[in-house]
Amino acid sequence: MSETHTHLSSTTPQQPAVVVPDKPALEGLEDKWSKQWEADQTYAFDRTKDRAEVYSIDTPPPTASGTLHFGSVCSYTQKDLIARYQRMRGKEVFYPIGWDDNGLPTERRVQNFYGVRCDPSVPYDPDFTPPEKPDPKRQVPIGRQNFIELCEALTAEDEVAFEALFRQLGLSVDWQYLYRTIGEDCRITSQRAFLRNLARGEAYRQESPTLWDITFQSAVAQAELKAQEYPGHYYRVAFHEVSTSSTDVATTGERVWIETTRPELIPAVVALIAHPDDERYQHLFGTTVTSPVFGVEIPVLAHHAAEPDKGAGIAMCCTFGDLTDVQWWRELQLPVRTVIRRDGRLQAETPEWLEAEPAAAAYAELAGKTTFSAREAMAGLLRAAGDLEGDPKPTMRMTNFYENGDKPLEIVSTLQWYIRNGGRDETLRAALVERGNEISWTPAYMHHRYTNWVEGLNGDWLISRQRYFGVPFPVWYPLDADGEPLHDQLIAAAEDTLPIDPSQDVPPGYDESQRGQPGGFIGDPDVMDTWATSSLTPQIAGGWERDPDLWSRVYPMDLCTQAHDIIRTWLFSRVVRAHFEDGTVPWSHAMISGFVLDPDRKKMSKSRGSVSTPTALLAQYGTDAIRWRAASLRPGLDSAFDERPLKIGRRLAMKVLNASKFVLGNVGATVPDPAAITEPVDRALIARLAEVVERATVAFDAYDYTTALESAEKFFWEFCDDYLELVKERAYDEVGGTATDSARATLALALHVQLRLLAPFVPFVTEEVWSWWQSGSIHRSAWPERSDLGDVDGDPATLDAVAAALIGIRGAKSQAKVSMRHELSAVEFRGTPAMLDAVRLAEQDLLRAGRVTAAPTYVASDDAELSVSATVASQA
Repeated sequence: MSETHTHLSSTTPQQPAVVVPDKPALEGLEDKWSKQWEADQTYAFDRTKDRAEVYSIDTPPPTASGTLHFGSVCSYTQKDLIARYQRMRGKEVFYPIGWDDNGLPTERRVQNFYGVRCDPSVPYDPDFTPPEKPDPKRQVPIGRQNFIELCEALTAEDEVAFEALFRQLGLSVDWQYLYRTIGEDCRITSQRAFLRNLARGEAYRQESPTLWDITFQSAVAQAELKAQEYPGHYYRVAFHEVSTSSTDVATTGERVWIETTRPELIPAVVALIAHPDDERYQHLFGTTVTSPVFGVEIPVLAHHAAEPDKGAGIAMCCTFGDLTDVQWWRELQLPVRTVIRRDGRLQAETPEWLEAEPAAAAYAELAGKTTFSAREAMAGLLRAAGDLEGDPKPTMRMTNFYENGDKPLEIVSTLQWYIRNGGRDETLRAALVERGNEISWTPAYMHHRYTNWVEGLNGDWLISRQRYFGVPFPVWYPLDADGEPLHDQLIAAAEDTLPIDPSQDVPPGYDESQRGQPGGFIGDPDVMDTWATSSLTPQIAGGWERDPDLWSRVYPMDLCTQAHDIIRTWLFSRVVRAHFEDGTVPWSHAMISGFVLDPDRKKMSKSRGSVSTPTALLAQYGTDAIRWRAASLRPGLDSAFDERPLKIGRRLAMKVLNASKFVLGNVGATVPDPAAITEPVDRALIARLAEVVERATVAFDAYDYTTALESAEKFFWEFCDDYLELVKERAYDEVGGTATDSARATLALALHVQLRLLAPFVPFVTEEVWSWWQSGSIHRSAWPERSDLGDVDGDPATLDAVAAALIGIRGAKSQAKVSMRHELSAVEFRGTPAMLDAVRLAEQDLLRAGRVTAAPTYVASDDAELSVSATVASQA
């Protein structure tokens, strides 16, 4: 490779020699500069700065199981744009990152990857080796500690791959502050925060109806639900009015028809519910009916949540079929008659309210069956009793799923841990709504999503999970003389003993021999939901209670960035924890990203094969192209994945290399001296660039990175396509003089400023060019300001007329089908006097760039646009 060497003038500050590669290329820049940034600690946080000098970012820790898709890459890139901009603006940026490595997604990946499942009853095997050929459908049961060890091993591998990808993406995070949500510091923080919530009465344990995932065998919080359609059937079923003419319970009254998609829940029915204004059922309110097949007497009640226009307008309330059942059960104070177990099957024992015949015999047909099989069996029983009208009608019913699950949730009564979140406390709810008002939102309408979520809560935040790989609750329970836990006498760990695992550690005053024994103790068996840990990311990353000096410099943080789908989970939960612990919001600003959807504008899905992974795209187009695409997506807006724009991003990156090589190497324009800029067209360019700097700065300050990119990029292409072509002959002039000096100074200054404007968006190519002629990293240089451009009084409008003249000259040659190097024997410019005056200022540049051999003609007109006519010189 040959190189061009140029030295700056001795009158300018000492700079390194200018070294421009003969054939600059994009390939290899990511690896080269990632290593250099790490070696130089380019993005290391300087913790000697006080809070006023710091800009701190709360970054969502990605779930380190599997791979990131293109939308995630865009979201993480967008927050990095802000970090890079703030750093160039003179802020010391605190930009940590972590891995969310506990929780159900990790456990599911481990189960499928190794072909195992956790069974706490299986003893620990120190020599356990996973199956050579894992079968996810025939998973080998292993003990809890073995399972946790596999989780640790696989997440460690995943996290190495994630870090490599994030480094390739050019994320300017400080890797010294990397954390894992299952790591010791995170466990201490999570357990300490919980103990304080518990002491203040913000955390409590209660048995109540719980959304339950039968696959993961764990409770699910309201915020983790996804409503989706599920195929089913409507069954038209008859209940029977109770006869009032007999002292015995009878079913000789009229039939009351209901429509249900879940006839298997008829054994659990506790009431029929209709709207209080529904005239069809006024005569039934206050009476009773009997259930079909089982003959259980139940009341008919009124409730405003009943839907008169849905089905028959009257519905059965079962404990529990859906969340409406829970609402009715709670508000109407109905009994609990649960038949579905945690494994999704109907209980094997006959419920006490069905012990009499013929109900007991009928229930025996359902006992132990899955809900699907029980539904079929129940339909048969109804048909035999004459209480099923016609054939079931196919339908798509909307039901709740766990966001990472693939089977409908059931509702079972379980003992769980909760943190108060305003779902049952109007005063707290109002306070949390007000916290949202203290945050500046980008885009602004995302504030409404937050408010609507908080105001729509109907229960507290369920934070416990019946899983294994997570942060344990730091409490134990004494056992009574019969070995039953006394849940109301819990023993909380002391903060100075954290982290603890109650399944391994012993509470004060006991020894290990008393574990599980009457009069002894038992540890809380559950672990915290992953959101209960990641709701503390500001505290974890900022060193709360662990590093008071760091905490004082970074908290409250400046920015929270994330996608809009986790406003209800991650964003809201952090607000809740900060409200309780600090009486504040955890950051002043929230920037919300949109989704990158599949080409059909649906959310990317692995099951549908519509996930676009970034690895191949990065290899094909380069990181700067990917980042350019991410920056073109405005905050909050969803967009469909389209690979074509990546070509534009790569073209921009390549043009930065080539244009810089031309300016620095070919022309030798290396001294960005505003004082040397004297020519009107040069001064006009710098004046236009000053406008671009101001526009990009205002946009970035408003978190509108897309407008900042558009402003900088538009100017860059005009600079390359018009200005470079216009002045290159003057800049090349070996004779020199003030006009040549002006062109070269303008080229150098414009390049110097534009590289900094583009640096947050395309960090690798700008760093590469910067290294050809400047010392240090461009990413530690100052964001350009108008003052960098000197006291240039040019008129930016001049450029428009001059560019139109140059385009017209090119157009004349294209129309004549001759090369751009072909001479013109005559050229005429027609336009308003102001336009013609502007063109005259660049006349010599235009004649040389257009290879015009005669003086131009100027014709004044009232035309709104400048027009050009030319005569092509005859060919020899």
